[in-house]
Amino acid sequence: MELIEVILSKENLNRAYKKVVANKGASGVDGVTVEELGDYIKEEQGEKSLHLLENRTYIPKPVRRVYIPKDNGKKRPLGIPTALDRNYPAGK
Repeated sequence: MELIEVILSKENLNRAYKKVVANKGASGVDGVTVEELGDYIKEEQGEKSLHLLENRTYIPKPVRRVYIPKDNGKKRPLGIPTALDRNYPAGK
């Protein structure tokens, strides 16, 4: 079994999905919230993304940049990937 088959196995994707939902978090540049992720994946977008992953042509969306205030008054940059990109464990 190839690594891509393990990554894209239903069990692995379900585990990744549950982890993303449990962590909650903000939406990325596409505006899809974690709460909307399940429906988003069930629609053709999820199938299209899986096809691109299988063919190794998937390109993640840009990361949304936000700044988190620190205790010293400065701000720390934080990158927020899309909920869909968080769901695919290939980059981890």
